[in-house]
Amino acid sequence: MARVYNFSAGPSMLPEPVLQRAADEMLDWQGTGQSVMEMSHRSKAYESIIHKTEELVRSVMKVPEDYHVLFLQGGASLQFHMIPLNFMTGTKKADYIQTGAWSQKSVEEAQKLGTINIVGSSKDKKWSYLPTPANLDPKADYFYYCYNNTIEGTQFHQVPQAAVPLVTDISSGILSQPFDVSKHAVVFAGAQKNLGPAGVTLTLVKKDFVSRIPAGLPAMLDFKTHIDSGSMFNTPPCYAIYIVGLVLQWIVDQGGADRLYAANAQKAKVLYDYLDSSPFFYSPVEKKDRSLMNVPFLTRTADPEAAEVLNKKFVKEAEAVGLVNLAGHRSVGGMRASIYNAMPLAGVHRLVDFLKDFAAKNA
Repeated sequence: MARVYNFSAGPSMLPEPVLQRAADEMLDWQGTGQSVMEMSHRSKAYESIIHKTEELVRSVMKVPEDYHVLFLQGGASLQFHMIPLNFMTGTKKADYIQTGAWSQKSVEEAQKLGTINIVGSSKDKKWSYLPTPANLDPKADYFYYCYNNTIEGTQFHQVPQAAVPLVTDISSGILSQPFDVSKHAVVFAGAQKNLGPAGVTLTLVKKDFVSRIPAGLPAMLDFKTHIDSGSMFNTPPCYAIYIVGLVLQWIVDQGGADRLYAANAQKAKVLYDYLDSSPFFYSPVEKKDRSLMNVPFLTRTADPEAAEVLNKKFVKEAEAVGLVNLAGHRSVGGMRASIYNAMPLAGVHRLVDFLKDFAAKNA
């Protein structure tokens, strides 16, 4: 069966060279006579894998030496609780900017542990733009934002300005464009969007921020536990970490993150230019805040029932020609194309050709 163009928001498509290498090494990783899936995480073979993956994270993301690199479990959802539990420990107050479903979930978790000041929200316009932060608390323990909103299709192209430490969820935007880790105290990303398979969460923590962690936290929820054990307090998601390493090496082979950014900008331009010129489809997101990675789009149909019928027809017919996972998130409907690093330009052109054909037949 031929490979499809997979526009899923996550788990998402991986680079074919990565999948091929993983297949080649499935039964025998570098002469060990065993799969990475079978290795003891305490073995020298696996230690070399996780150490190499950390080296690649530091190199590709330009992570400064004064940051810990952690490979954790529980996804971004667990980070929503771990971060305030560990770091909202001074004034027990934090500033959060609400820009979509995932930042809203992070607020709900943080509110269980302290006082949350909402410094901006785009809920008034269905999350279609990024608000300007206002009324920031100079005594907040940190300022939290979601770098790229997977569901709503918005992205911070500039780091927000705040006088307190910055914390950000970069799950679906990681390595999509230049990003300055050094401006942040904590950066985290679920791998399944743009970095690898589901099961591992990459978290970067500035070393001087660790002093905020209180004593007596549950071991698995304490960042110190994972720092002190080199991400191996318990059995880590070994195979997922191995694949992240392969993806990072693929990025190096492509010429690095800057080359990926140029390719991502080109892909996004092709898709957005069509949507902006189409009398049938449109992007609901303000141009200045559009994501390079996640592109929601709608039909210009006033009747909600008719729109839903068209949407379902679009998704079904697209799947029949090898363009899969184009349905919008269940909370917002419509359609969405996630064009992560692994999506080739040819896939975006195929999608635009299909959009044109569908519009001509259904206008």
